[in-house]
Amino acid sequence: MSRSRVVIVGAGFAGYQAARALSRHRGLREEAEIVLINPTDYFLYLPLLPQVSAGVLEARRVAVSLPSTLRGVRLVLGEVDGVDLDRGSVSYTGPEGDRGELGYDRLLLTVGSVNKLLPIPGIAEHAHGFRGMPEALYLRDHITRQLELAGGTDDPGECAARCTFVVVGAGYTGTEVAAQGKLYTDTLVKRHRVLRHRDPPRWLLLDIAERVLPELDPRLSRTADRVLRGRGVEVRTGQSVKEATSDGVLLDTGEHLATRSLIWCVGVRPDPLVADVGLPAEKGRLVVGPELVVPGHPEVYAAGDAAAVPDRTRPGSYTPMTAQHASRQGKTAARNIAASFGYGSTRPYKHHDLGFTVDLGGVKAAANPLRVPLSGIAAGAVTRGYHLMAMPGNRVRVAADWLLDAVLPRQAVQLGIVRSYAVPLDTAAPELPRGPDQWTRNAPPPSGPAPAGRPATEPPESKPPHSTSSDRPQANGERPS
Repeated sequence: MSRSRVVIVGAGFAGYQAARALSRHRGLREEAEIVLINPTDYFLYLPLLPQVSAGVLEARRVAVSLPSTLRGVRLVLGEVDGVDLDRGSVSYTGPEGDRGELGYDRLLLTVGSVNKLLPIPGIAEHAHGFRGMPEALYLRDHITRQLELAGGTDDPGECAARCTFVVVGAGYTGTEVAAQGKLYTDTLVKRHRVLRHRDPPRWLLLDIAERVLPELDPRLSRTADRVLRGRGVEVRTGQSVKEATSDGVLLDTGEHLATRSLIWCVGVRPDPLVADVGLPAEKGRLVVGPELVVPGHPEVYAAGDAAAVPDRTRPGSYTPMTAQHASRQGKTAARNIAASFGYGSTRPYKHHDLGFTVDLGGVKAAANPLRVPLSGIAAGAVTRGYHLMAMPGNRVRVAADWLLDAVLPRQAVQLGIVRSYAVPLDTAAPELPRGPDQWTRNAPPPSGPAPAGRPATEPPESKPPHSTSSDRPQANGERPS
């Protein structure tokens, strides 16, 4: 008699924790095969991604190996592009273009989220998001390249444009990217013989909201705002981008900013696979019950950013799209899946937020663990301690990188591994770099101009197309899954 099969789609915070919990259940492992389908062979710890783009951490530090940490789980590399509820199967495309299909007895959808894209002219063509490893590696190279090109030109206007970096979205990610990025460029300029005699790099953080970190306690917002402004970041609240072009951005105030760097951190939307499933959804998130089961399909579960989970601590609302919730939902889903095989009992999902942390670079941070507001070195220590505790692997390597960054100068070289066409703003899989002849799922063939900021040495490129995207909180592991 063949074993049953549990298929988990996506290895974000929810999917990883579910797979790990199920893999530790010896009785279930003997009765059912646990299969995890994911485009990459690692779990990405998103909260530390801004430190990768700023050269603090080496990229592999935030990438936790799935085969090494999920023993007893079968990993299938692929991007799921279809779910057949009637046949009980999922279809996927492998990393080498091969097609595959897997049947399931239980299905857990934890596909996460992708970049949010607003209908602003030029954004799709000239901005880059910050949702995956390729985007972080591209941004680090791009920032380094812009400063090097600025130092090699005699045109003051071009130099100023290349030294201007615009971050749109003052939520967790945008705030951290701007804070880490300013420290990174200041460090590079100090070691550059030409640039250190010119105006310092200019970083702008824009948001239509009235304050940075609008989702958090105002005290944390004030702390972050004070640190950013003290560091030289221009915080522009109540403003946003009206149009993006190859040589800059036009603000809704009428001001034009000459720049080659537009970093889009406005938010996220649930993965488009959710809409393709054809089941009831709430703002793109699959509707589930308190036990994370899809109504009418007792064999299908959903968690994380892909699921609209009732928030039992706030009746009438859904849990936010944060890693803190996604991780715990993954564990609850695993418990309930095991219960469906007769191991234990089901449990509805319920979790009270434990507080938030925002890493502002160096020793600075803003945090309110257990609702106790902290700032400065104390907040920095709590933030780094939290990340080390929350990471499922690589803790010693991360701590070692932090120590080396504190005592040694940062390495500033561009490797040129990720090209601009490989990280389109709108993609169904931000964890995968795209080739010049590829485009995203549910999108028309590529057309239009190439993105801004392309290195002068790159050949002409075909720009992948774009769809649309929704908002996301991120800090204290409060990143979407």
